[in-house]
Amino acid sequence: MDVHKLRRLPKVELHCHLDGSLSPDFVKEYLSGRFHETVLERDLQVEPDCRDLAQYLEKFALPLRCLQEPEGLQAAGYDILRQAAEENIRYIEVRFAPQQSTHEGLTVREVIRAVLDGMEKGKKFGVRYNLLLCAMRGRPEEENWQMLQAGREFLDCGVAGADLAGDEKRYPMAGYRQLFQDARGMGYSLTLHAGECGSAENIREAIQLGARRIGHGIAMAGQSELQKLCREKGVGVELCPTSNLQTRAVNSLDRYPLREFLDAGLLATLNTDNRTVSGCTLTHELELVQSSIGVTDGEIVRMMQNAVQVSFADETTKERLMEEIARKDG
Repeated sequence: MDVHKLRRLPKVELHCHLDGSLSPDFVKEYLSGRFHETVLERDLQVEPDCRDLAQYLEKFALPLRCLQEPEGLQAAGYDILRQAAEENIRYIEVRFAPQQSTHEGLTVREVIRAVLDGMEKGKKFGVRYNLLLCAMRGRPEEENWQMLQAGREFLDCGVAGADLAGDEKRYPMAGYRQLFQDARGMGYSLTLHAGECGSAENIREAIQLGARRIGHGIAMAGQSELQKLCREKGVGVELCPTSNLQTRAVNSLDRYPLREFLDAGLLATLNTDNRTVSGCTLTHELELVQSSIGVTDGEIVRMMQNAVQVSFADETTKERLMEEIARKDG
């Protein structure tokens, strides 16, 4: 497909961080209006010579300053749906860590409520959505547990699942078993960052904990038994090519495992991760894998269908999304 057809294609995105995807115009306007601070594009986007995930995560400092008040949180929820609508994303799951927005005195409940209020206003863009709550690696377990407890109120009312984000290399999956066993007991569906930094064992742990999707999953490349486990359990894989290159999860596109995962019959999906930090859109990611990896038009459609299948949307929404994708494909 050419870029115009890719833009018009009904799309589904499952791995998009709110703080890393605030549009540059929004961040600039917000910070200049409240702090008289000049923000440049390079302050928000990762450098080409980024060394690893830890350096990549440094770019979240400025956006997080926009997410400490109800007005900023509401505007962020609205902004992400506006961006999604611009490239015909029909359904999106947006994830964020509410506890990262409590530095000015808001409670976790108030933070979640504000983002959902903004997304409610953004319904006019016609994008269906769900919110995912991220526990953070390296934060006290009690804090993460309290965040998930606070979020229970919003389950099936805009919140659909839970995630684990942060520095995977320093804080492996094994340290969070009890937390996510509790999360499942609360009613959360799980999508967990695992295998972004080379640990296949983190992926295995996440699946054993009941994760319905794996965030990134790059370390599953060459792991036939682990791929078989994913395939048999119907676990989705959320791939984010540009971000994975920037964090050095992979060193080059010719080593990117998307082709391997598709050929293995995995429920692979394509995502942006962080639109602003990575400087990409979902249309860009689709164009990238078509031009560099040889992904076919049929496989693009298949990945959109995979995304619907492994999404946390309700069954009625899934049926409608599948119909929209089928109509456009036909």
